[in-house]
Amino acid sequence: MRTAVITLAAGRHQHLVLQHRGLAAGSRAPDQYVVVAMDDPELGAEVGGREPLATVVDCPVTNGNLPLARARNLGAARAVEYGAELLVFLDVDCVPGEQLLERYRQAALDSEHRRSLLCGTVSYLPPPGPYGYRLKELGELAEPHPGRPAPGPGELRRSEGHTLFWSLSFAVTAETWHAVGGFCEEYEGYGGEDTDYGQRARAAGVPLTWVGGAPAFHQHHPVCDPPVTHLHDILRNAETFHRRWGWWPMTDWLDAFAERGLAHRDPATGRWSPGPDPGHPRDNAG
Repeated sequence: MRTAVITLAAGRHQHLVLQHRGLAAGSRAPDQYVVVAMDDPELGAEVGGREPLATVVDCPVTNGNLPLARARNLGAARAVEYGAELLVFLDVDCVPGEQLLERYRQAALDSEHRRSLLCGTVSYLPPPGPYGYRLKELGELAEPHPGRPAPGPGELRRSEGHTLFWSLSFAVTAETWHAVGGFCEEYEGYGGEDTDYGQRARAAGVPLTWVGGAPAFHQHHPVCDPPVTHLHDILRNAETFHRRWGWWPMTDWLDAFAERGLAHRDPATGRWSPGPDPGHPRDNAG
């Protein structure tokens, strides 16, 4: 089964380099490594000249918002064009475990799970030491994220819980990719496009399968919780999602924004807007 690894990047070059090293150290090399550069002309130099050889696809950024959905679709189109039968998507921050590609391949060959979104575990790493991360030690540094299933090695666990899908590490056959229809390109910037993809899969009758023994390790980087630097992206994308599916995603973040006076929900329309609630006494005090 010809396998392509697809990742998106805009900066994060050192994280991409370690991902590249992780692919080279795996028990199975990808047949293609497609790196989609979102307005990052220097990225090609970071992945050039090393195995597995990378194909860099340029994805322009037209309005300052990273087009994550469009970039994934471009990467998948290039991979399929060159014969990929299994598409493995990895976030640029994610380093694949040694068996990740082989376990995804085995799951895709299983007749019961072939037409699924195949999802491995993701562990969030602590900050690296002075010499960076060592590939052989990544599995000892962090446990899989507690908010997602973590089946044991060799276990395949089917699920209809599409709201748990995330795009950090997943795989689909080319046939399933076409059945779902790719990512919705109405989303731009941070948040919502992967939750939407999970709902597209549900609507297409495509289940999730959690794949044991296919770990990815998410490299540490500073974050805001809630992600206030992405406030406007999240509000805009949440509105798009609500229009498409009839319910609000990312409610923990939306509620956290509201608690900080950064956003409010209109009780009459149910819509979210930036800024404090104009009718809330606390916001008008003083």
